[in-house]
Amino acid sequence: MPHAEATEPVRPEWLSSPLDPFRCELLRDGGPRLDEVLALLPRTSGRPAFDEATIASCMERIEEAVTVGSGHPFLDLSVKTGLAFIDATFRGNHPKYGVGAYAQAAHDSFPPTIIAAADALSAWGLIGRAQVLFGYWLEAFVRADGSVDYYGPSLSEYGQLLHTAVRMMERGADKEWWQANLASLSRLAFWIMGRIGHAGGGLVRGCPEADERDDPGAYFHNNAWLAVGLRRFVEGCDRLGERCDATMKRASSELASRTLDAIEKKWPQDEDDLWLQPQVEERERPDQITGNRIGSYTNYRYWPELLSSGLLPPELAGRVVRARLEFGGQFVGMSRFADRLDDWPLFDYICGLHRYGFRNDLLLCLYGHIAYNQAEGHLTAYEQFTFPPGRARAAYCLPAQLVPARAVALLQER
Repeated sequence: MPHAEATEPVRPEWLSSPLDPFRCELLRDGGPRLDEVLALLPRTSGRPAFDEATIASCMERIEEAVTVGSGHPFLDLSVKTGLAFIDATFRGNHPKYGVGAYAQAAHDSFPPTIIAAADALSAWGLIGRAQVLFGYWLEAFVRADGSVDYYGPSLSEYGQLLHTAVRMMERGADKEWWQANLASLSRLAFWIMGRIGHAGGGLVRGCPEADERDDPGAYFHNNAWLAVGLRRFVEGCDRLGERCDATMKRASSELASRTLDAIEKKWPQDEDDLWLQPQVEERERPDQITGNRIGSYTNYRYWPELLSSGLLPPELAGRVVRARLEFGGQFVGMSRFADRLDDWPLFDYICGLHRYGFRNDLLLCLYGHIAYNQAEGHLTAYEQFTFPPGRARAAYCLPAQLVPARAVALLQER
């Protein structure tokens, strides 16, 4: 991780508060309102990821192809900037996670980069570019045995890759694209089937996140997305008249059922108990959700991905949202992580809020992100950043930059 810049001390009441200190104020009278969020605190500052000429050139191509029309010019600009950053970040068709340390080759195959890019491009009608980039990624980084050629892919990412491919088809990708990439997609699906078979009727154990690859376990977000991804692959095959292994649909359904059963057994019956553990194995309870390492990772990634899978019934989804809101999980809608903010997986939480009907909280997350994750002026979104006055704690990364593009497209879906 890049060397952290010097920052002012975080206000202690912000760190210790179990509640988002600005949420009630911003949601009053039917809010939030973007202009109020923008005026609330000092904006983040930092170095731009790319030179002005590079972004101007990419932006020109985006503005010729995409009309946003969100109703707020700054939100429109954030969407178009994110889309422009895709070509600025990629080296031709070859993916890069970000700049600086994140431009190193070790990070090129990180699945969330292509998931975010393909989703954002296809959502805004740039389906041809999405097909090229995703097709290149599948050819380059899916091994012969179906595993992803990356040093720490989470199990959830396997399911999300399959879902993203089917989502592209639903948005108008060519049938020929699916057929050309079916071998790679099938290898991913059969790799999942192998893991389910190895679990022997239980939950699949594995890596929850690249940073935590040495801490495998039976994580709920992983198993939820394995089940959903396998189901979506079957749906994609059915949609296009392709033959699919008959056991996949059953395996998906059974894993989904086992995952829900495990969650209901593990989570406390007391609905006021906000420590909703992310896995079957017992973990140390944090004093608030970002109070220890497992709590921080649960808050910023494991809970959001469990929500975005859509596996949870509404009552359990509501408990996750409440836990984040009342257990120290967010600040002006952004994701807290230890003593800082980290929004690169925020779209999963936004997707979950959209799915379960928490519209005002969705808008608060989106507005907080574009106001304080994006640096003032050039709008570079850093992977990690400090509480206001914001400074970068890690370099720019593409998934953080694409949160507005993906979220606004989601809000505009019919």
